Amino acid sequence: MSKKLEIKNLNRNFWIRNEEVAVLKDIHLTIDEGEFIAIVGHSGCGKSTLLKIIAGLEVQSSGSCLINGRSVSGTGPDRGMIFQEHRLFPWLKIKDNVQIGLDHLTKQEKDRLADDYLAMMKLSDFKHAYPSQLSGGMSQRVAIARALVTQPDILLLDEPFGALDALTKMDLQTEMTQIRQQQKSTMIMVTHDIEEAVFLADKVVVLSSRPGTIQDIVTIELGSVRDRGSADFAWYKRRILNYLIGEAKVNTPEFTI
Repeated sequence: MSKKLEIKNLNRNFWIRNEEVAVLKDIHLTIDEGEFIAIVGHSGCGKSTLLKIIAGLEVQSSGSCLINGRSVSGTGPDRGMIFQEHRLFPWLKIKDNVQIGLDHLTKQEKDRLADDYLAMMKLSDFKHAYPSQLSGGMSQRVAIARALVTQPDILLLDEPFGALDALTKMDLQTEMTQIRQQQKSTMIMVTHDIEEAVFLADKVVVLSSRPGTIQDIVTIELGSVRDRGSADFAWYKRRILNYLIGEAKVNTPEFTI
């Protein structure tokens, strides 16, 4: 059976100094198995909160978040998460960091999986190194390997490349497209980077300012290989940017894909 994520009439409020503040309002979203969804919006609009609700790290105030018709209740091995900071344990070697979460397996199985995913991320030569010996981009590769090694059905990415330099970010974005083809996981990413969203996603969910509501879901029809310099790519960037700067409609020339 195909795995589907369904968010229905979801709201999330916080209490701040005895005042109830709405962060997410009336979110409806269906994500099919294998889709890559990017969520964009202004700071404070609830992007990361929505991701944490899907991860089971937070609970909605009302509405529902369902995976295969079952309510999300806490974290689980069916969901992996990558944060903006790599969050590696500095006292553990790289291979040991990747094996976190594999305690149910034998040592031989853990070693095989860790080696496979470190090889995928081009880190085989560094498996006995410590995090302090790696660059920021390499550390983030380790974090990706650690999230993937448990083979989650849904991979959640909270601005995973936001702290990296431009060239390293582009390299990892390209690697993420290759990983997606190999893994076939559903991926949901929060990002401030519109170009990143258009480069990676099948659909881009555009949230309004707080309280976050869905302004539009933009389907990116550019195929699997995307040219950042093409006119079609630029058209999608402009369409999404126009929402974020307050323009509800886009006045751009027609184009063909």
